Amino acid sequence: MKETTFWNHLEELRWAIIRSLGVIAVLTIVIFCFKDFVFNSIILAPCKESFVTYRLLCKLADFFHSPGLCPEIGSLNLININLAAQLFVHLSVSFSIALTLAVPYVITEVWLYVAPALYTNEKKPALKGIIAFVVLFFLGILLAYYVIFPLTLNFLGSYQVSEVVPNQISLNSYISSFLSLLFMIGIAFELPVVAYFFASIGILKHSFLKKYRKISIVIVLTLAAMITPSTDIFTMMLVAVPLQLLYELSIITVKNVEKRKGNKE
Repeated sequence: MKETTFWNHLEELRWAIIRSLGVIAVLTIVIFCFKDFVFNSIILAPCKESFVTYRLLCKLADFFHSPGLCPEIGSLNLININLAAQLFVHLSVSFSIALTLAVPYVITEVWLYVAPALYTNEKKPALKGIIAFVVLFFLGILLAYYVIFPLTLNFLGSYQVSEVVPNQISLNSYISSFLSLLFMIGIAFELPVVAYFFASIGILKHSFLKKYRKISIVIVLTLAAMITPSTDIFTMMLVAVPLQLLYELSIITVKNVEKRKGNKE
């Protein structure tokens, strides 16, 4: 069997990067061409009363006879104050969505490049970790898009220190908050994957995570209160519960890693 040299590895890596960039470029162009659908049906959808999250909350409010659950969506009008801002926003949003959609392909390229160097007993755990990374990332984005961002937008978009100071939200501010929040929640959902990695190299123990469970609850509730600065406990729990479940999942993940190591020994 012919050995692969360092330069062969470098060439494979180069082509993997080129293919990944090519996929991202093609997706960016395609998404750029569907401007009306992307902005009206996805990016700006949380600005509308007909957004699915608002309708579901209002149905829950009717079912539980609790009007406070139904958000009062005011008229949220975005403004643009820079000449070229809308063009640059269109470009940045197209690239951001393309980059997000390309995550599974890029991860696949990474797997195809790394897999030959792994032992047989290492491939299955590594593949599970990659699949978990992709699934959790998109679950985080979906939670942010359908729950966290709409509720945050509804609160901050209608908050006023005085009636003489109306809210006029710039397009750049809206897009920046939208993209950064979705990305941060997507990354936050990688907690079990990070825990799995540190447990695999022996740095993290499940006993440590169990010891600080109570502290984690306080931290999660604080983060939830910051993300959804509303007096509605139901809204805060919509954010806090998934984050705490991720912590519990991390404990289970680390415990399974330790158990597998013990069996090998």
